[in-house]
Amino acid sequence: MKLNPWLSLCFSVMMFGVAFADAPKIELVKKEGQLNADMTNPGAAEYPSWFKNSFLDFRDDIKDATAHNKRLVLFFYQDGCPYCKKLLEVNLAQKNITDTLRARFDVITVNLWGDREVTDVDGGHMIEKKFADKMKVMYTPTILFFDEQAKVVLRVNGYYEPHKFLAALNYVADKHESESSFRDYFAKLSPPPPSGALHAQPFLAPPPHELTRVKKPGAKPLLVLFEQQQCPACDELHNEVFKRKETLEQIARFDVVQLDMWSKTTVTTPDGRAISASAWAKELDVKYAPSMLFFAADGNEVIRTEGYLKSFHNQSVMDYVASSAYKTEPSFQRFIEWRAEKLREKGVKINIME
Repeated sequence: MKLNPWLSLCFSVMMFGVAFADAPKIELVKKEGQLNADMTNPGAAEYPSWFKNSFLDFRDDIKDATAHNKRLVLFFYQDGCPYCKKLLEVNLAQKNITDTLRARFDVITVNLWGDREVTDVDGGHMIEKKFADKMKVMYTPTILFFDEQAKVVLRVNGYYEPHKFLAALNYVADKHESESSFRDYFAKLSPPPPSGALHAQPFLAPPPHELTRVKKPGAKPLLVLFEQQQCPACDELHNEVFKRKETLEQIARFDVVQLDMWSKTTVTTPDGRAISASAWAKELDVKYAPSMLFFAADGNEVIRTEGYLKSFHNQSVMDYVASSAYKTEPSFQRFIEWRAEKLREKGVKINIME
């Protein structure tokens, strides 16, 4: 008997909780930026444009991936799958995860209920839903990683939080399957889990966030931090970069606002429009957490950084905007070189990796 897709998803979520002790526990707490407690159907997800556009002959896809020193990933999904949506929005908002996937894998989507014809790794012809059944895909997301001999070397059943998902990518990309199981690999690695919360800082302006810059003479430039709750790079930014004296000196030159990039909280933008934080992030094409967007005193965006940068680069981009150097030097890289040289002349030791 074939289950209705939405009923299948509900069954999937229940099975995910009881059948796979290895999978991370996900608290279904109704908070902004997290799944709703009632698992509301989020509709069809939007997949990245860099996912491979395949003819769905997986034998050819494996050969092509191998020729480019990559491995093939099949991402089984279904519309209305909240964990698929969370993987795309939360995990792929981590720049290190996206960079690893793009550089070392070819990712192809397979619809659990789809009717496109595929050619599987054994040369068999069938439609997507029959292939999903053959591969014993019981729920979504299910992610299959293939080696060069068309063997599944890792199967990810359900949603992995970002730190564990990145570990899975590195496990397969570096071909550790010949040395140990992923469980043993991950146990030895023991990467720290993300904090699961936005960080409080004394320099962050409290809500309501009225960011209008029009007709505000003498206003400081604006720094908007777009972050999310599951974000190791955000943790490092706050725990490392934002604790340095040199960084805090630069931050003092800005009005600083922190926004959850998935939040429905209303923000008044620099040009005076009321909009939710998530809608504004989408409008601004914010793809990664953390992203730091710098706005001049007139409300126009000057520059942004995406993903995690070390302290010197963060301090330099702040100085670039706060000093208005961007008005006379359009190349930020040239400004960094000039700034580093000036600091060295003052006896300051520059270490770009700190």
